Amino acid sequence: MKLTDQLPALTTDTPDPDALLDAFVSWTTDQGIELYPAQEEALMEVVTGANLILSTPTGSGKSLVATGAHFTALAAGKRSFYTAPIKALVSEKFFSLVDVFGAENVGMMTGDSSVNADAPIICCTAEILANIALRDGDRADVDQVVMDEFHFYSEPDRGWAWQVPLLELPRTQFVLMSATLGDVTFFQEDLTRRTGRETAVVTSAERPIPLSFRYAKTPLHETIEELLAGQQSPVYVVYFNQASALEQAQALMSVKVASREQRDRIAEAIGEFRFTAGFGKTLSRLVRHGIGVHHAGMLPKYRRLVEQLAQAGLLKVICGTDTLGVGINVPIRTVLITGLTKYDGVRTRHLKAREFHQIAGRAGRAGYDTAGYVVVQAPEHEIENERAMAKAGDDPKKKRKLVRKKAPEGFVSWSEKTFEKLVAAEPEPLRSSFNVNHAMLLNVINRPSNGRHSDAFTAMSHLLTDNHEDRPTQRRHILRAIAIYRALLSAGVVEQLDEPDEQGRRVRLTVDLQFDFALNQPLSPFALAAIELLDTESPGYPLDVLSVIESTLDDPRQVLSQQQFKARGEAVSQMKADGIEYDERMELLEEITHPKPLAELLEAAYETYRKGHPWVGEHELSPKSVARDMFERAMNFVEFVNFYGLARSEGLVLRYLADVYKALRHTVPDDAKTEELTDIIEWLGELVRQVDSSLLDEWEKLRHPGAEPAVVAVDEGPERITLNKRAFRVQVRNALFRRVELAARRRYDELGELDGDSGWDADAWADALEEYFEQHEEIGAGPDARGPALLLITEEPERWLVRQIFADPDEDHDWGISAEVDLAASDEAGGAVIRITDVNQL
Repeated sequence: MKLTDQLPALTTDTPDPDALLDAFVSWTTDQGIELYPAQEEALMEVVTGANLILSTPTGSGKSLVATGAHFTALAAGKRSFYTAPIKALVSEKFFSLVDVFGAENVGMMTGDSSVNADAPIICCTAEILANIALRDGDRADVDQVVMDEFHFYSEPDRGWAWQVPLLELPRTQFVLMSATLGDVTFFQEDLTRRTGRETAVVTSAERPIPLSFRYAKTPLHETIEELLAGQQSPVYVVYFNQASALEQAQALMSVKVASREQRDRIAEAIGEFRFTAGFGKTLSRLVRHGIGVHHAGMLPKYRRLVEQLAQAGLLKVICGTDTLGVGINVPIRTVLITGLTKYDGVRTRHLKAREFHQIAGRAGRAGYDTAGYVVVQAPEHEIENERAMAKAGDDPKKKRKLVRKKAPEGFVSWSEKTFEKLVAAEPEPLRSSFNVNHAMLLNVINRPSNGRHSDAFTAMSHLLTDNHEDRPTQRRHILRAIAIYRALLSAGVVEQLDEPDEQGRRVRLTVDLQFDFALNQPLSPFALAAIELLDTESPGYPLDVLSVIESTLDDPRQVLSQQQFKARGEAVSQMKADGIEYDERMELLEEITHPKPLAELLEAAYETYRKGHPWVGEHELSPKSVARDMFERAMNFVEFVNFYGLARSEGLVLRYLADVYKALRHTVPDDAKTEELTDIIEWLGELVRQVDSSLLDEWEKLRHPGAEPAVVAVDEGPERITLNKRAFRVQVRNALFRRVELAARRRYDELGELDGDSGWDADAWADALEEYFEQHEEIGAGPDARGPALLLITEEPERWLVRQIFADPDEDHDWGISAEVDLAASDEAGGAVIRITDVNQL
């Protein structure tokens, strides 16, 4: 039964609070849910119209209170918003609320996805809501806001988005939720002052599932074995970097984690799930042993597989990063924290109380456990000293001779006292992270002046002087706002009017801004302008458009770092061969970076564009080549990941490629899409879908949220690759052109690795091409050589016959590679399966 079935008897302008609560409790009872005292208290406050600050432990049912809040708003005909810090959580909540309220009542806005945006319940990122609050002020159609993970208010780069709605939406009822809020007296008083509503604080230190804490002075593998023997699994082993998590998972292969029967059940559950080469094969071995890995660098399908196996009770140990503090859909009985320090991008420091409790709070899940356990490992040197002391026993002579091992140099140590202090500590008070930027001023200036503040100056003055910062910081923000306004004025982006316009504004924009200009790739408008500089008739046009789009996206830093590493390695080899001395080599290496196509053109265009659009200066243009590099090297996803050694970051690589695909589809105007560019877009979309269909399938699913979901088992993959004939032709073309490039460089060994199984080893390739190089000096590998005109395809029902013609210097076009493409094998492999049949002159 949907919760909306309770609405008809309740829907009025002012529904009776008792009736609302009774209806909601009736629904939860039908779901088999009994409310905890803190949940009931929180809901009583919400239905009476009070603001609510809900600070209860993880697993205490804050999501259910949020659902009750949306139900209350819907019954009164009001519009409610749910905000979360990351798009994945927003999307997850969207589908959850669709199940409860129906697709027609729920919408979503995340910057790159907008579904049913006029719905009475909206799920969005905090930045989207802040943008609405800035643009519409107290006239915003926002009656209620549920802010999940409100502790992000203190995040230095993003905290402003959690603060702005509190400042700009005085008519709104707020529900602020987190397990780690600390002292909230300030927020209670501030919300009451701003909204005129009572603000209730509901806190509870009592967890539905109690936690026990201990400090382990045994080696990690012994601690894990002890937890497994004590029926305290699943155990989530927390590391603060991805490499250590994977290394520990692999080390546990020597421990008997799962019984023979359990391993058989795991194999049955996995079924025909498709693991790709590289990390996929490693994960396959681990999960079949009862060990999971979970971190942000993994492909979504792998993380989902680990979650599903854990939910089925099949994984005993999961090694992962502290990202579980933001939310992980895995039942965890024990959280085993391997250290109490982390590198925060600047330095290695002790965990804050909030961070510790966010991680620890994931232990013990309602519906799965009656108790949760948190274990913290002592540092390795402390464990060794403890064992040496135990070995010495009561012998005073041995104790005197004992040499205590010291911590490694530079090691930020922790101890049992550090542990005890963190366990007892309350989360630190939330600190304001307000910020001023161009987007903020532009939104406020664009606001109609018939609300609480009569013009942009008073509206901005309110924002700058009545925020949560101290006075010295407020003065700095005021000076920055003045500087930004003057820059906008001098650029002609805003103008001052002698008389108010029809909307009461004395200052207004001279340009139109799309709603999400500051959120969904802020440089997208620049990309449109830059694409107009390109020649559509140029053979390089499709890839140049790709480079423009890539320059506006966030950097996948691990990829760029590996590209630079690879480029420098190749450069060193060449410089050594050229006899360049060491000191000069080192100097020249400093100039080598990751590939940056069109860098000079783009940077010059960016400087010109910024003069008329000053706000883009807050967003860095970043020329790079990742999708283009993959296409130009004619590599598939696995080959690209292996080439750059990115197995631990393949999830990041794929998310970046998905972002490129979406940006190409949405940013490039249809009249700028040539046939060749459309081929690239189709190829990229199919590549992403074949590697992990969930990334694009969910995106497409958002367009039809009310459709009945298919029952998807963990072993189901994407549709057959040959169904998308356009994308498949590009894959075939790329696969053959890769061979052309290797042939051009006479890399017979690599050609042999590709085609040895079909009889074309390195010697066969060398023999076949020897005659060609007697006739021609080189094989062309430029844009013209890649073009569709040099690839001939004859389509048959079960195979394609193809001929890749070489671009020879004399343009005879009589040499080439003949091959056949096995369609059934391609569907099974998720990529073009090609068998070379000849390399010859026709």
